[in-house]
Amino acid sequence: MRHRVRFGRLWVDALAFDDALDAVRELVERRRGGAIFTPNVDHVVMAEEHEGLRRAYRRADLSFADGMPLVWTSRILGRRIPEKLSGSDMIVPLVKLAARENWGVYMLGGMPGVPGAAELAAQRLHAMFGVRIVGVDPAFVSMNGDGPDDAAVLERVRAAAPDIVFVALGAPKQELWIARSLDTIRPAVAIGCGASLDFISGQLSRAPRWMSSSGFEWAFRLAQDPRRLWRRYLVRGPRFVGIVWRTARLLKVQRVRSVSREPAADLPP
Repeated sequence: MRHRVRFGRLWVDALAFDDALDAVRELVERRRGGAIFTPNVDHVVMAEEHEGLRRAYRRADLSFADGMPLVWTSRILGRRIPEKLSGSDMIVPLVKLAARENWGVYMLGGMPGVPGAAELAAQRLHAMFGVRIVGVDPAFVSMNGDGPDDAAVLERVRAAAPDIVFVALGAPKQELWIARSLDTIRPAVAIGCGASLDFISGQLSRAPRWMSSSGFEWAFRLAQDPRRLWRRYLVRGPRFVGIVWRTARLLKVQRVRSVSREPAADLPP
C-alpha cells in the first residue's frame, strides 16, 4: 500500500526517492505498461479547467511531486510528501537503473534542432551509463492526436518496443499523449519528464540546487524564458493557494487515500 494526497483535482503519491525508484521498477517489471506523471503547481491549476488533463491523470499509475510547494502544502492536506521528485531529478537515476536492467529506453520530444535535445540527451546518457537507447524522436505531435505526424510517431515508438519512454513534450501535451498512447505502446512505461531532455542536452540550464530545494526554481526558469513562462508563474501560479485552501476544507478521507501497489487506482476525478 501507498498513500496519495489530493491537490484540487489531482492526486500525488507520498513517496520518498528510493521508494519511488522501487515503484518504477515494479511497474516496468510487471510488463503491463503504465504511466508516470510529475505534477507541479501549474498542473494542479490547469486541471481545474482542463478536462482532458484530468482524464489523463486518472490513467496515471504513479504521480510524483514536481515542486516544493506541493511538498510543503501536503502537510496541511493531511499526509506529508517526503521530498520533491521532479522528472529532472528522476531521469538520471532511472537511466542508471535501466542500464543495469538492460531496459530499452526511448527519448521523445525536447527542444528541436540538428541535433535536437532528445538526440543529444540520448548520446550523453549512453556515453555516461551505457543505457540501451532504442529510439529518439523530436515528436512533432498535436495536442489532441489528430495531427499529420501523430500516427507515424506512435508507430515508431511501438515498433521500437521500449521498456521506458521518456516523454518531454511539456504539459499538458505530454500527459495527453501518454494517456491516449498507453494501450498501443504497452508494455512500455511512459514517463512525463518536461524539460529534462533539454537540461541533459545542455540546451537549457537547470536552476542551482539551492534554488530548487528552497522553492525558487520557478524564478530561475522565468528569467530564462519570460515570454513563454510569465503567464504560468505570474498569472496561473497564485491560484494554487486557493486550490489548496479549498482542498484542505474537505474531509480527510477525501484528501488522503491508501492505494494498492497495483496499477491506476480507482480514484475520483
